[in-house]
Amino acid sequence: MRVALVNTNRIKPPIAPIGLDYVAEVLNAAGHHVEVLDLCWEDEWGSAIANFFDGTHFDLIGVTLRNTDDCTFTSRQSFLDEFADMVGAIRKHTDAVVVLGGVGFSVIPERVLEVCEADAGLWGDGDFDFLQLANKIERREEWHNFSNLIWRDHGRWRRNPQSMLSLANLPPMSRTWVDNRRYFHEGGQAGIETKRGCNGVCVYCADPIAKGKKIRIRPPKTVVDELERLLEQGIDHIHTCDSEFNLPQVHALEICREIIHRNLGDKLRWYAYCSPVPFSLEFAKLMRRAGCVGINFGVDNGDEEMLRRLRRGFMPNDISNAVKFCKEAGIVVMFDLLLGSPGETQESITATIELMKRSRPERVGVTLGVRVYPGTELANLITQHGLKEGLVREGDLSELLFFLEPAIAPFASELLDELIGDDERFFFFDPSRPERNYNYNANQRLVDAIGQGYRGAYWDILRRYK
Repeated sequence: MRVALVNTNRIKPPIAPIGLDYVAEVLNAAGHHVEVLDLCWEDEWGSAIANFFDGTHFDLIGVTLRNTDDCTFTSRQSFLDEFADMVGAIRKHTDAVVVLGGVGFSVIPERVLEVCEADAGLWGDGDFDFLQLANKIERREEWHNFSNLIWRDHGRWRRNPQSMLSLANLPPMSRTWVDNRRYFHEGGQAGIETKRGCNGVCVYCADPIAKGKKIRIRPPKTVVDELERLLEQGIDHIHTCDSEFNLPQVHALEICREIIHRNLGDKLRWYAYCSPVPFSLEFAKLMRRAGCVGINFGVDNGDEEMLRRLRRGFMPNDISNAVKFCKEAGIVVMFDLLLGSPGETQESITATIELMKRSRPERVGVTLGVRVYPGTELANLITQHGLKEGLVREGDLSELLFFLEPAIAPFASELLDELIGDDERFFFFDPSRPERNYNYNANQRLVDAIGQGYRGAYWDILRRYK
């Protein structure tokens, strides 16, 4: 059966659509004919859609939405209107079944479907479920009756039960379905999954909603096989796409040992998201031997009470120890802060910034204002405890919702400026401060740096770029 997969993400610097790459591999392994339309590289996406679909018959079309917005309180840029226009343009040129997917879609699927001319959507994993859908359509079977599908039933969107299959069933990944070499040249890095899902209980996080609440690991051998395929393409700077690379730690250890066993540690430079717990000096040293050069710890806060409120499983001492272990192992560190959630105070912000300065990571990213996703504990807290005073919407876009604790809203920005001063280690998720902005959407300094040959995690490129 002929299947088209469309990447709609046009953010610059460009980020390769790893999920689409995986879906294409699964479909191809099952014998389906797959063609990819990558709109990232098109100057005029409307013309590209028309040229791709006119005169070519497809039975099934998958359209991926990586991000609904830039997740930034200061800019609040939504990508949903353009995405809906793209889906509408596709619909004009084909009568195939059009199905939406991707992490961005899976966070607010019904909202996305409401504004798009699509037949259905897949929330969660796209690869196995999209294959099941393709098989059913090819056999002319009823295709509304399998897991993870969202479809219109008598005028309403209906969610079928969710299920997540073992990642051991994925075929070998060639990483050839999109132009990963060009993405590396213009985007500075490539992504890889070692696992999916997150069993954390952070109050604001949508990862368990989009990727599942159970961690599902990939066999270490297949992960490192994929790393070798990327190296063969000249791609040697990698970033893990896991929620937390070191959860579970035993799996992360196995990945590192397999990389070392194949003598790839000196050929790769890779970055990871990690949790400060569990984390040890021995683990940091093993990661460094395997080629890890940088870790982003999403610590969110440095105040004990706020860490409890956010349902984080670590304390300030764990944050400081993570930096100490990484420095001794030769790994650079980025901390991400998420300030302004319910209960935030002047004292908690002060304690957080002071902890950052004492811990001395190479960089600290500061985000003020918390993105509120439906289905998270934060969304429920706001509804149940009358916290709507802190909500901020962008126009009437219900999918673009932020919270900023009302008690600190009048002075939080000024307080942060006073506490941070001219300390260059601090980034801001704020396009209005281009010299210290780490909003990666349309970041010209980042584009310029990559054009001059810088490679790696975006925060580390900005750290090194002068």
